[in-house]
Amino acid sequence: MSFKVGVPPIKSQGIKTKLIPWINSLIPSDFKGAWVEPFMGTGAVAFNVAPYHAVLCDTNLHLVNFYTAIAKGEITPEIINAYLTKEGATLLEKGEDHYYFIRDRFNAHHSPLDFLFVNRAGFNGMIRFNRKGEFNIPFCRKPNRFARAYVTKITNQVTWVTNIIKAKDFSFKCQSFEETISQTTKDDIIYCDPPYIDRHVDYYNGWDGDHENSLFKFLSAFHGKFILSTWHHNDYRENEYIKSLWANFSIFTKEHFYHVGGKEENRNPMIEALITNFTLSPQKIKVTRSVLSALSSGAC
Repeated sequence: MSFKVGVPPIKSQGIKTKLIPWINSLIPSDFKGAWVEPFMGTGAVAFNVAPYHAVLCDTNLHLVNFYTAIAKGEITPEIINAYLTKEGATLLEKGEDHYYFIRDRFNAHHSPLDFLFVNRAGFNGMIRFNRKGEFNIPFCRKPNRFARAYVTKITNQVTWVTNIIKAKDFSFKCQSFEETISQTTKDDIIYCDPPYIDRHVDYYNGWDGDHENSLFKFLSAFHGKFILSTWHHNDYRENEYIKSLWANFSIFTKEHFYHVGGKEENRNPMIEALITNFTLSPQKIKVTRSVLSALSSGAC
């Protein structure tokens, strides 16, 4: 069971790249509605699932602005290539001072191009903002960050995303998950990848138990199908919300390793959970097991 996974130009910790074949295997084969993501993040899942109609939303305006600029043709692979080549050369010449110059410029003017720069040159691929809404990730300390091969890699990622957006009906919105879910229909599938409650993750405007409970209420009232990503347990503790909120839904689990955190000791395997409000057909169960087997063997 092979599934070639593409990588989007925006990086983030907790990206679902290695789990996309598993997520894709749960999607009903007769799905014809919209693919709706209240937490689009980097867009990795939607761009790989590549439905004809997708509504990708987030409260992080900078993520939405970046992909909207691609959809409008304001950002093209050629523009990306020229921009990163120019700014990368200056970074090599001036070092981290130039990174902080671009970071300050981004925080003042919110250019999608500058957002890509600080995202790819910031420490450990992290996206984090302070209470003033300012991007505050430090430099990765690699002055030659945008070497020719790396610029080409990012340009190719932008090309991949651009081709999908042009061929499909994708829209991008900056709004809350409550508003997004309220706008769906019973024919749609909602894929939710919220911040993992009680984990060491940052979100644009925070995530706590009240948010998790609100998400549970909105998804429970949804008349269509949903798939929710969350964590189940690790070697040290369990996700208490699995039992208190999500236990009555279908829960599928898989071990996954996240490269999260600046210190090696903070990077540990975790049992990932996919929660759905629908049951799988025997054929789908067979497909899902095949995908999990392939993921475990490294063949997918």
